[in-house]
Amino acid sequence: MAKNDAPQQAAPHKRSKWPVLLGVFLFLALGGGAFYAVYSGVIRSPFPAAKGAATSLGLSDVAFVPLDQLTISLGKASDKNHLQFTAQLEVNANRAQEVADLSPRILDVMNTYLRAVDMADLVDPDALVRLRAQLLRRIQIVTGQGCVRDLLVTQFVLD
Repeated sequence: MAKNDAPQQAAPHKRSKWPVLLGVFLFLALGGGAFYAVYSGVIRSPFPAAKGAATSLGLSDVAFVPLDQLTISLGKASDKNHLQFTAQLEVNANRAQEVADLSPRILDVMNTYLRAVDMADLVDPDALVRLRAQLLRRIQIVTGQGCVRDLLVTQFVLD
């Protein structure tokens, strides 16, 4: 009789699912506990609460300075003849008169920049975001740091 000299291999040992289940349970318990601790105020959240956001922004000391409408001729290279641009400046209330007094200089800077912009950039749908950023930066240079918070475009018409 021929004997099988090769040792028989035992069936592979099944791993227990307890470590995985314990890990999932601990994950859920610790996550839920952390959420409750932040939600109830036991641990301070790194993000400000929505209630205090309006008061911390200081919305009471905001003023808007309207600027005159700019009409810019675009030249013969385009099928559009003019750009009508109107905007307002969001400023600190205590500096509103100071910024209003500088409006001729602000209009000059805006007019100079908008005349230099290529027609293809004006037609691009994303152009307004770039134009606002560029104009705001130039206006902040003219008015000084901390005067103008934002540039609000109220009219942007190519005709």
